[in-house]
Amino acid sequence: MAPMATTAKNAMVFLLLALLPLAAVSSRAGPSSAAHKSHGHGHGPKHVHPSPPSSSPPPAAAAALVRATCNSTAYPDLCVSALGADPSSATADVRGLSAIAVSAAAANASGGAATAAALANGTAPEGTAAGGGDATVQALLRTCAAKYGEARDALAAARESIAAQDYDFAAVHVSAAAEYPQVCRALFRRQRPGQYPAELAAREEALRQLCSVALDIIALLANTSG
Repeated sequence: MAPMATTAKNAMVFLLLALLPLAAVSSRAGPSSAAHKSHGHGHGPKHVHPSPPSSSPPPAAAAALVRATCNSTAYPDLCVSALGADPSSATADVRGLSAIAVSAAAANASGGAATAAALANGTAPEGTAAGGGDATVQALLRTCAAKYGEARDALAAARESIAAQDYDFAAVHVSAAAEYPQVCRALFRRQRPGQYPAELAAREEALRQLCSVALDIIALLANTSG
């Protein structure tokens, strides 16, 4: 039994000797690593400062303001759609919403100018009405493109008036923008009856409604700020 006990004892000694270097290494590396992590580049634990509360209205309040504002217009559903398409409506007040409505109308006017120019130049998508080589129709379409461009410029001026809180001039500019495309339709009616392109007719009606929305919001703004 003695030899077996001696052998077991020797094996235990060798096992301890084998484990000692690993324990020494881990004991040396552990504290320094922990110290490095704890100290980092500063002189103490970092404190997390809470973010300041946002000044933006909560989504429900923003949506309620948009709906209440649009309910004062002649086209509330169009108004909600146009304002909701702009992310800034989530943080806008009524003045901001009026500017967004004007911008939506300006985008329509820009599209109308591009559509009329494409029809005049024969670069409209296949299947859309065009001048078809008729010089008079092409000239009318170029006039239409210019009128939609003037509508866009008038709406840009309206935005500047809103920024300056000059709501009377803003309303004048928006009203003018709604009338420019009507000149296009009147010219077609006199010179080429029945050839007024459907694309421009749709643009004209959409612009009229968007300008109506913008005018209604401007009127609301003028009444509440006076």
